[in-house]
Amino acid sequence: MMMTLDHALILAEARSCLAALADSAPTFDQSVAYERLLLRLDWLHGDDGPACEPMPGVGRDELQRRAETAIEQLVEFGIDALSVELLLADLEDVSMLG
Repeated sequence: MMMTLDHALILAEARSCLAALADSAPTFDQSVAYERLLLRLDWLHGDDGPACEPMPGVGRDELQRRAETAIEQLVEFGIDALSVELLLADLEDVSMLG
């Protein structure tokens, strides 16, 4: 999949937020669940994507909101809408674990 700069930036935002949510999860199970979402996001992109960036000082609610927004925008770059909706539903479920 050829990735434009805008697509790469959105994907980097989603990946970074999911990684930060996993790192700051209050429980081990929730951390693992966020890591699984990150793996699924990578799978949707054929494991071809930008690296995660640290997000110090960003609260969990803001990370959740930013992850949701970035994941929603992936449809604009040709990612299957159903896969995006399922990922968003699972993201919401994971956020309730903590």
